[in-house]
Amino acid sequence: MIPQYLVDFDLRQLPVIDTDIIVIGSGIAGLFTAIKASEDRHVTMITKKALMESNTRYAQGGIAAVMSDDDSAESHREDTLMAGAGLCSLESVNILVHEGPKGVEELIRLGTSFDVENGAIALTKEGAHSHRRILHANGDATGYEIVRALSEQVTSHDRIDVWSDHYVIDLITEDNECLGALVQRPDGQRVFLRGQATILCTGGAGQLYRYTTNPEIATGDGVAIAYRAGAYLRDLEFIQFHPTSLCYPGAPRFLISEAVRGEGAVLRNIKGERFMKKYHELLELAPRDIVARAIVSEMEATQSTHVYLDITHESPELIKRRFPTIYETCLGYGLDMTTDWIPVAPAAHYMMGGVRTNHHGETNVERLFACGEVSSTGVHGANRLASNSLSEAIVYGSRIIERIRQLGPIRRTDLNIVYSKERIEQEVQPIVEHRLKLQKVMVRQVGVRRTRDDLLKGFEELQRLQPIFTTELHTSEQMEFANMLTCSLLLTESALTREESRGGHYREDFPSRNDERWLRHILRHREQGMLEEISDDV
Repeated sequence: MIPQYLVDFDLRQLPVIDTDIIVIGSGIAGLFTAIKASEDRHVTMITKKALMESNTRYAQGGIAAVMSDDDSAESHREDTLMAGAGLCSLESVNILVHEGPKGVEELIRLGTSFDVENGAIALTKEGAHSHRRILHANGDATGYEIVRALSEQVTSHDRIDVWSDHYVIDLITEDNECLGALVQRPDGQRVFLRGQATILCTGGAGQLYRYTTNPEIATGDGVAIAYRAGAYLRDLEFIQFHPTSLCYPGAPRFLISEAVRGEGAVLRNIKGERFMKKYHELLELAPRDIVARAIVSEMEATQSTHVYLDITHESPELIKRRFPTIYETCLGYGLDMTTDWIPVAPAAHYMMGGVRTNHHGETNVERLFACGEVSSTGVHGANRLASNSLSEAIVYGSRIIERIRQLGPIRRTDLNIVYSKERIEQEVQPIVEHRLKLQKVMVRQVGVRRTRDDLLKGFEELQRLQPIFTTELHTSEQMEFANMLTCSLLLTESALTREESRGGHYREDFPSRNDERWLRHILRHREQGMLEEISDDV
């Protein structure tokens, strides 16, 4: 029932604007690829809100790269593969760990200021990393510093046009070739932006869930847009729930960085008992999926809505210097993390699956690329290793631009493309109500722990929201909700299909990992339906 396009259009009647490269999204992936592309091409960057509003802006922990003599690319690779639980691509991970340091150096060249200690770049350790290899900025404001530096480069470049507060409705394709994007301007006017290549950098989908560390804009737009355009989606069932988001009356689900545990913080239940030794030998630094499930188990056992994160044994000077943003935010809600335990609970954080790409960010749709969280490059597998995501964006962003420079001219030149979907005339219910209902279904039935019965119930409830697809859509809020529903339906079906537990996907009715049957990926395609692909990490 998901249509090929969300709205009716006739390209012959629309204004046409030409550019070389279209970049959709303004996180680290979008900003970095736009800067790289602008070295010899004209770029139009589209962002549905302000330029600096993205998931990257809120990234606290840092960026993972081998920068010290006592670390190695091989060690980084093994840590990544271990976290990915058998579904990483060996080649993709090798690319990441070997090319990541060069990417970091380029970020520094572009103006990013990472923290320094004793004259060298400061490095910290996060969960499931065997060495200190996490670079950070301003203590716990790494993402903001990267976005600040890259945004300054973008806004000052004469070959980059930024379309803020614009909404990409769909990609226009013909004969499996992406011609550009159908875009809605702030005043409601629609235009066709035509380009030689289009790069999706739209980020994740945390807003599918009632509780998330992601900002309001993280609604899975790129995944849904790519699906309608005919791109393969891969491994949507793998959602990473960050174990430690602030859980306090009146406060948002603010991320309490994994780096806090990396610097020695411990988890305690509401009885004050440290509990991670019951669940994993790495204790608080176990992979995120294990820590998240352990916290849920403790919450159920103690009939509580949260557990506590305790770093009070560290010096106040270290805490304030290393985590100034977290310290100030908690203080604003009456919590002093130098003396108080922080109440935390899991929240949706990162999407491991996404639009399937090759090692140069190419999708199966010609001239369509994906970079960052919206993509599935093979790096993260079933569970992302902490702080690998920012590295992935710059490494694969560079590779995308290398491939785009090899493209020939676009085949399709005329604009004789018209689309009209089947429509049922009906009153559109308030989107805010639909959105809240969807988020509640996802957190209750498709959350940290899943069962067949819950997934089936959730899928049925989501299906009742499908009339949005046959409604005439006018606002970006309506189209955004249609994208959220598309992602939720596909994610839930994938979670039903994978009858095992692996990484970020945990089935209580299939609690064991089953390599014999499920050492493979689940693909989704608009015309071909659900497919399977054997993992190359064997």
